[in-house]
This record gives sequence, structure tokens and C-alpha cells, in this order.
Amino acid sequence: MTIWRAAIFAALFFMTLPGRGLAQDVTLTARDGSVVLDGTLISFDGEFYRIETEYGLLTVDGSGVVCDGPGCPDLGAFAADIGISGARTMGEVLMPALVESFARGKGYGIERQISDDSHFTYVLTDKVIGRVAARLRFRISSTAEGFADLLADEADLVLAMRPPSREEVRLAREAGQGDLTNPRRSRIVALDALVPVVARRNPVPAMTPETLARVFAGDINNWQALGGPDAPIALHLRDDGSGLAQEFLSRVLVPARRRLAEGVTLHAGNADLTQAVARDPHAIGIAPLSDPGNARVLALKGLCGMQAGANRLTLKTEEYPLTAPLFIYTPAVRLPVIAREFLSFTRSAPAQRVVQRAGFTDLRVERIPLADQGRRLANAIAGAGAETPLSELQRMVARMQGAARLSLGFRFLPGGTMLDAQSRSNIELLAQALERGEYYTNTLVIAGFSDGEGAAAGNLRLARRRAEAVRRAVLRAAPTADRDRLDLQVDAFGEAMPMACDDSDWGRRINRRVEVWVGPRIEEDDDAG
Repeated sequence: MTIWRAAIFAALFFMTLPGRGLAQDVTLTARDGSVVLDGTLISFDGEFYRIETEYGLLTVDGSGVVCDGPGCPDLGAFAADIGISGARTMGEVLMPALVESFARGKGYGIERQISDDSHFTYVLTDKVIGRVAARLRFRISSTAEGFADLLADEADLVLAMRPPSREEVRLAREAGQGDLTNPRRSRIVALDALVPVVARRNPVPAMTPETLARVFAGDINNWQALGGPDAPIALHLRDDGSGLAQEFLSRVLVPARRRLAEGVTLHAGNADLTQAVARDPHAIGIAPLSDPGNARVLALKGLCGMQAGANRLTLKTEEYPLTAPLFIYTPAVRLPVIAREFLSFTRSAPAQRVVQRAGFTDLRVERIPLADQGRRLANAIAGAGAETPLSELQRMVARMQGAARLSLGFRFLPGGTMLDAQSRSNIELLAQALERGEYYTNTLVIAGFSDGEGAAAGNLRLARRRAEAVRRAVLRAAPTADRDRLDLQVDAFGEAMPMACDDSDWGRRINRRVEVWVGPRIEEDDDAG
């Protein structure tokens, strides 16, 4: 009785569950008759009742009680009802592919019911007992609409191409939805990128992020200024509610202190945008890497000449400056078990293979051999200054010998030691691999790097502190890993291996990073670094 009573009165966490609006009287009685609760049933998810009582809003485990009253659900006919809303880029192909793969793996029958271009429902059927197990209702529009639906209690999962804005975070708190910035409220399921696209006949091969900002602000309005023909530049962007467009504005125009030019052609979908750009040799647009259509993707470059093309590895390592993680946000409530199972599935190896087939960049960790890192080593040699002696470069190469770089990268938010969203996700991925024992026979070197601003000695110390912070975070996230069989070493090389030009904020951010190298077991050199 004590345990059951504690479960009732301690379970004051909030839930958004199927069966919203039941609002009928029920009586929940402990199976031994020791506790009786009267109240109004708010919702039931197949496992837990949520009722309004004289003690407040309570969540009660259905396995420990008997329900009586007009509001009691039919336990045998319960079907989870899950609302999914948000970014069209995710909702058109990726999420349907993941849902269908999940259903097949669980042995569910699945039917897709289409209402219109923006609304469809997946009905999952339990084949053994022949009844509906869940309905997944999709509304695909934009990231902004997805967050709005969450705040209105009309969605359980939000598909987002960006983190919530400050205003959305504030509104969520006011609506009783808790803190949307809490890392537990979201998960990254795949990676994409914002890329500038032009017609294939356009001769311009690349531009700097600063130039891209000036183009979309209207400061540069003729291709001749970029080495192209004497013709006006036609600008194309997704509509205002698109997470892709909002991310472009916040990550490219805002840092450059510029506003979007007037006369930009806005598009409701990616296909419309890329088709318009592909037809016009004087157009430029911003599209997702996953869906460039027939347009050509421009590389980004720094003033020093280093280029950053968008590809699978540069997205995973965040070396492409406009990498865009794809998020699923959840309410600050308990979801039905089938929704929780689906969220867990999205990180699995089968799900990540689906991500890759759908045209997005998966989260699977890859090993990049030293032989494939020629450009990095060339950058290290070319960028070495007086404060980076040959002996330090030799020490770095010696550390890399026989090792492979993992595709996991770790970067910090500006002005602090807090990891960005993709890096926090990478902490989880590495921790899970450690708990599975994947690296018990290896040495993992967690290596810190810095940009070239300031004194080299100070940069080296900062790079080491950041590497140590990553090591601590990984170990905290891997409580079941066998510490006696782990060999996680920390080293730092400061500004010894730049990956981008140090002449811009975005280039310096790319250079401030922590990497992980995996190789055969080695003895740690206490004097390293």
C-alpha cells in the first residue's frame, strides 16, 4: 500500500495523452482497496490515468487500480492517438519512411490514410488480436506551425529544422509546457544542411558566408561582382514559417548584421524553390542538401581559400558551417508507450539506414583513416605559424599514426563551454557505443583544437580544457560502461590543424573543436601537450 500510495502522490508529472477532452467522473480504487481516488478523467494512454482530484492533477499507474464510473475507458479497445506536426522537409519523406520501417519491425499492419497535401494518418494494427494499436496523425507545414501546435496541445511530436526561438520558449513556459531548451525535450534523428543553390549554367563555383549574407541583403545585386555575367541576382527563399528559412536568417544574416532584401521570391516548398532556381541562370536560393532538385550546390569558402563542401562527413563532423540537425521535440509529459518505442527506434541502426536511403545524413559513427585525411594534414602544414613548431606537428602526426578519426565532432556554443545541440547528441552516441563495449580493445584519444586568435599557449590550454570537458560528459552519459576496460585519453594540439580560415567567425568556430581518434591500445604520455 505504501509503495502504491507514494506512486500516486509522487507522480505529479504532467502528461499529454490520447483521449484529450474525456473530462468525465471516475473512481480509481487500489486493487487491495486501501486507497480510493475520485476525480475527473483527463486522459488515458493505455498505461496511466491522468485525473483531476482534490489533491490536484495526478498520474496513476493503471496496473494498480480498478476504474469505475462513466469516464472509464474500454481497456481492450484502447488505441494510442499521436499527433505529429512540423517541418515539411522532414514530414514528406523521412518520417513516413521511419514510421513504416518501425511498423514492419514490430509486426504491425499499417495503412496510410491521406486527407490532403498536408494531412495524413498512419493506422497501425495489432495483427495478433486484430485491433488498431495506434493512429499517428501527421500535419506537415513548417517548424513554426509545429511548435504552435505543441503549445496548443494539438501535437505530441514536433518535427523541427531548428531549435525553438526565444519567443517559442517563453510561450511554452506560459502554456505549462515546461522548458523547451531542456536537452531531454528533443532528439536529433538525422542531419541535413542549408546550401546555396544556383542553375547548372551559373559559372560561380563558391562564395564566402559573408558574401552570401551580402547577396541576400541586396548589398551585392549583380553576378558580375562575383565573377559571373553582368546580370541582376534573383533571390529565392522558403516562406517565413519555414525552419530552413529561419535558420538561414539567424545563422547567416543576423551575424552579419544585415536584413533580408526586398523582392525575394518566397516558396512554400523545397521543390518549387529548386525548380525556379534551376530554370534561371541568374537565380540563387537556399535549399536543404537533401533536396537540391536539378539545381547545383555552391561550396562555401573562406578568404584564405579553404573550401567547405557539404557532404556526409562534413555534416557529421560539423565542418560544414551550415549543418542543420533534424529534431523531434516532445512535450514535458509522458507519451504513450508506442510513441516512446518509436522515438527509441529512430536512433537504431535499422532506422539510420532508412535515414540514409531517404536522402538525409545518418548518425552512424564512421572511422576516417589517416590516409584519407590528407587535406587536414596539408592545412596543418600550410597554417603552421611561428607559435606552432615542427615538433608539435610531428607529435600530432605521431599520435594519429595507426588511428582513425571518428566522425563524431564536438563544438561549443559561442562564449562558453556548453556544447551545441549536435555535439550533445554525439555525446549520447559515443556513450552508447562505450556501453556496448565497442572500444574496450582500443585507445580513444579525445583531442582538442582551437582557432588561431590569441596566444598559442593560451589556445592550447583552452583546447585541453574543452577536451577534458567532453571526456567527463561522455563518462557521465555512459554509467554502465566498464571503466576498467576503457582507455579514454585526453590530448590537445591548439591551433595546429585548422579546418577553415581564421578570418571569419564561422571559420574560427569550425576550428574550435574536439575530435575523437580510435586506435590500438597505447600507453598515455603524461607529458603530452
